[in-house]
Amino acid sequence: MLGRNNHYQIIFTNVSNNNLGKLKQIELREAWKHEASNFTNWLAEEENLRLLGDAVGFDLKLVQTEAGVGSFNVDILAQEENTGRKVIIENQLEITNHDHLGKIITYASGYDAQIIIWIVKDVREEHRQAIDWLNEHTDEKIEFYLVQIELWQIGDSPFAPKFEIISKPNDWTKSVRSTTDTGELTDTKITQLEFWTQFKEFAKKRQTKLHLRKIYPQHWTDISIGSSDAHISLIASPREGMLGADLYIPDNKELYWKLHNRKDQIETDLGEKAEWMELQGKKASRVRVFVPGNFDDAVKWIDNFEWLLNEAEKFHKVFPKYIKLEE
Repeated sequence: MLGRNNHYQIIFTNVSNNNLGKLKQIELREAWKHEASNFTNWLAEEENLRLLGDAVGFDLKLVQTEAGVGSFNVDILAQEENTGRKVIIENQLEITNHDHLGKIITYASGYDAQIIIWIVKDVREEHRQAIDWLNEHTDEKIEFYLVQIELWQIGDSPFAPKFEIISKPNDWTKSVRSTTDTGELTDTKITQLEFWTQFKEFAKKRQTKLHLRKIYPQHWTDISIGSSDAHISLIASPREGMLGADLYIPDNKELYWKLHNRKDQIETDLGEKAEWMELQGKKASRVRVFVPGNFDDAVKWIDNFEWLLNEAEKFHKVFPKYIKLEE
């Protein structure tokens, strides 16, 4: 039996007497005898894809297991929840090898995937370097993740899976290189990159459960709420002197109006009034909360981060339950 959490649990009893449980690592094959029929099927379950999503930093939605690519099959074909970007997941309950490195490139090409996740028991240094190299030499749309999986147990507790990222894209490097290549690297864009980079670090220290997306040199960043119909957009606009948090609905006016009908309930749950913006003549619509922002002194960005994270967590808590009511 597996514990359904992405970090091993440590259970303390009678701490004053130093009576602590002993943490031990479990061989993967004790839980999953067969990679395809056991591990892949386990990972494909919604709650377990969520564990992997927590590790890589974005929500994953299953499309198909054992999806065909010519005469081969990719273990899991998925998509990023709020963007629809294609994700391939290749599992290897052994140490990395050249065969699987070739497979992930073949599968990515076959499905034109933008996110490639390789889950392994252990990592050879040359394969870690290869994934680092791919991340450094592909454009900002392509992301490779090398993920190690471990199983842990305390006493007779259920096995608990733990995903650890071994290699992932460097958002800052890719974004800077991309804007440099297109001649768009201005002081403003450098500041935008630095702002969102620091915000992600701030949110990580606060141990937020939000899935913060890759940073770009722009005045907003998006956060998934587990629905393809809407997501959170956080806004930091020095030009307007404004911080904002949006529920952004790209193309679903029906959903907007259904939420609007519950306006009073939603604002009560948020604890504040919002601006409801149908955006007539456009496909998109939004629900926004905003305040003045201070961008002149980077030392004071912490106040901006506090407000943005607080609003994002409120939006993430409140809106999904109303969206699910309307599905």
